[in-house]
Amino acid sequence: MPSINSPIGARPTRFRRARVLIVGCGDVGMRAARELRGRVQLIALTSSPDRVPALRAAGITPLVANLDEAGSLSRIAGIATRVLHLAPPANVEGAAWWRDTRTTALVRALRRRSLPDALVYGSTSGVYGDCGGALVNETRVANPHTPRAHRRVDAERSVRWLGRAGVAVRILRIPGIYAPDREGGTPRERLRKGTPVLRSEDDVYTNHIHADDLARACVAALWRGGTQRVFNTSDDSDIKMGDYVDLAADLYGLPRPRRIAREEAKTELPLSLLSFMAESRRLDNTRMKRELRVRLQHPTVTTGLQLPAS
Repeated sequence: MPSINSPIGARPTRFRRARVLIVGCGDVGMRAARELRGRVQLIALTSSPDRVPALRAAGITPLVANLDEAGSLSRIAGIATRVLHLAPPANVEGAAWWRDTRTTALVRALRRRSLPDALVYGSTSGVYGDCGGALVNETRVANPHTPRAHRRVDAERSVRWLGRAGVAVRILRIPGIYAPDREGGTPRERLRKGTPVLRSEDDVYTNHIHADDLARACVAALWRGGTQRVFNTSDDSDIKMGDYVDLAADLYGLPRPRRIAREEAKTELPLSLLSFMAESRRLDNTRMKRELRVRLQHPTVTTGLQLPAS
């Protein structure tokens, strides 16, 4: 008999409308929601009651819960047929600094009742560590160098646990996200501050994805790709960090930044920026294009950085 607790009762799966739960519905999550609107029932987990009106206005059913409070997650069990997990790990200190406790709590909550058909996890390309500028595909062994990358590796392990239970798990390894309409989504503020960049011989290769293309990749991965599959979710750019900033300066009519040696950078730049300058790699996105069938709207940063006409 139909369950009185389920709005879809006992209808066969083929007649049920897909229910997508977005965990971490920030900028990219909202872009993904726009791609999905009208095609599925959208639910978003939020820890902030203040966001409820905005989510409802976007056609999303809000679910107030907190990944840092495992007891608040009981309502998400069985609520969705597909899950898009974009929430970042918390900055854990102490002996468990390498753990992503949020993803662990989410996975445990999802296992309490009927499992979703698929889960897409937004990881980071930082899990590869420094590759000396080499071209990197998804078969490369993870070699995280930073605490945040270690936590992402732990999160990947957690979601793979769901994969072993029968969920189609897809992991997106995401580089730098940019977009002119994203807060902090271009180097403009950095250029205005005059922050220097490394000289070419000391510089590192950096990878990028436009926020709209990332949202489309997230949506594609909800239905496409093998289970337990990893995808480098990057554009086609082959560019060093300093050249990327120079390109932005030229597009925005701002002065190009000073070029400095790595030794000078250690005294002039903040540790957060230096950490990105310590790793160099070029991501191979062949698998994303072939298996997820993502066609990039912004294949390179040259078009993606351009400001919309006013």
